[in-house]
Formats: sequence, C-alpha cells, structure tokens
Amino acid sequence: MSGAVGARRCTPADVTSPKPDPAGGGSKLPPPIASGLYGCCPRCGAKTLFRNFLAYADRCGACGLDFTAFNVGDGPVVFLTLGIGTLVTILALWVEFTFSPPVLVHVLLWIPITLVLTVLMLRISKGLLLALEFRNKAQEGRLRED
Repeated sequence: MSGAVGARRCTPADVTSPKPDPAGGGSKLPPPIASGLYGCCPRCGAKTLFRNFLAYADRCGACGLDFTAFNVGDGPVVFLTLGIGTLVTILALWVEFTFSPPVLVHVLLWIPITLVLTVLMLRISKGLLLALEFRNKAQEGRLRED
C-alpha cells in the first residue's frame, strides 16, 4: 500500500460526481475539468462559460455568476508555451536526427502543429484554471494589517 497515511484512493465516482458547493446551500459543483472540456459554468454546470471558442462570456446565463470577476491572467499561456514548446522541440529534434529532412519540411510541419495544439489546449486550460480559481476562492495576495 502506498500513499500518505489516511489518504484514500480516488475512484471514478469521485471524478464524475460533483462535490458540495463550498459557498453552502447544499448544491453540487461540476468537476473543474468540465469547465475546460465542455465550457461549463463552475457553479451550476450550464455550458455558458465561453461566448466563442476562446473568449469568456461576461456572466453565466443560467445562474448569473460573473466571470469577469475572475483573473486567470497569463497562466494558461505560460503552461502551454512551456509544455507544447518542449514537446514540439523534442519531436523536431527527433525528426531531424532520424530522417534529416530539408528545413522547409520542418517549417511546414512544426508551425501548424504548434498553432493547432496551442489553440485547442488554450480553451481547455482557460476553463480549467477559471474553475479552479472559483473552487479554491483564489484572490490577489493582500497584506494583513495588524
């Protein structure tokens, strides 16, 4: 048996079943990944998070949650730049050392792959980070006045 003492194994029901709303009221929150994959509101689960493919809606049409109050910032872009950039660089080096294609093949192959992966993953990561910010009640850091 591995893991921390007192930890329990995550079951498929834990991932698919929503958790209680931390704000109270007994309502259930959808899983955070649903906000990225399906554009679900992090509070009610309605598919109202995005107004188009990459832009957030101003508020949820079902429950009225104000999405403009959240500040995801550059978080998704940073993760994608580092992750996809690393993956594409490794693959480009492997292709170069294995097949030695002309430079034009690299340009025609890696630029479109990088753009498509980044745009597709940007929606998922933006939705996921907004849902996690909502769920964890994340706010700007403030200095406590004593």
